[in-house]
Amino acid sequence: MTLKEQITDDMKAAMRAGDNETRDALRMLLAAIKQVEIDTQQDMLQEADVLAIVNKQAKQRRESIAEYEKAGRTDLAAVEIAELTIIERYLPQQMSREEIRALVTKVITTVGASGPKDKGKVMGPLMPQVKGKADGRLVNEIVTELLTE
Repeated sequence: MTLKEQITDDMKAAMRAGDNETRDALRMLLAAIKQVEIDTQQDMLQEADVLAIVNKQAKQRRESIAEYEKAGRTDLAAVEIAELTIIERYLPQQMSREEIRALVTKVITTVGASGPKDKGKVMGPLMPQVKGKADGRLVNEIVTELLTE
């Protein structure tokens, strides 16, 4: 079963169960997938493309949560948090901070980075290794932290 089919089946199950929150979040996710299918004129996207869309939707929710919390709108942030929780079910297991830190340390040693000016040398080989498995902001934060020590 493809990821898109899984999301569709879960949306149908949420509709039967009367779970409007899950149903709405999955509808938005399927709408985003359908929009990309229309824009690219493809009937069926590759699994990696669907995963990238899910990842993008999760990232948008994270950014919205940060903005709403900064503006003091905890009510809107709570809605986004609920949607993010539902969307994250379809993402691969995210790397922990410690796993990212170990990987960053390994890459820093491999490329011979010595300070903040070498951030680009570290991020280049690092990002393909964590794509889809870690939030880019967290990776950036850890790289900066380790290079300034």
